[in-house]
Amino acid sequence: FVFFVCYRALIFPLLIREGKPTPFFTFVLALLFCVFNGYLQGRSLTTYATYPAGWLSDSRFITGFLGWLIGMAINIHSDHILRNLRKPGETGYKIPRGGMFEYVSGANFFGEILEWFGFALACCTIESLAFALCTL
Repeated sequence: FVFFVCYRALIFPLLIREGKPTPFFTFVLALLFCVFNGYLQGRSLTTYATYPAGWLSDSRFITGFLGWLIGMAINIHSDHILRNLRKPGETGYKIPRGGMFEYVSGANFFGEILEWFGFALACCTIESLAFALCTL
């Protein structure tokens, strides 16, 4: 969770080459959502969630972790494809090709949804399920 939040909040914005400026209000709302969700997930996992011994070898955790990992890989790869659609100076519309874009039109969204439903399965908390449903 922390790895992906760091990627999305710090690394991803630095990789974007150019584009339309983000309105400040939108930036503030996104920041508030990330802070609140990060707090909610962290508090849930460190204070309220209890897991039986051997949870890390439970099939729910393993399946959820793999779903999270595959979803994150799809999301990051799809972001890479989208960032490199246009050559510098181009402004026209381009259709993304490659990766999961061969199967779904919003591969980055598909990866994000898979990622957070995997996270919800691995954590088995109401907070992680709520986040997955909001992502969907």
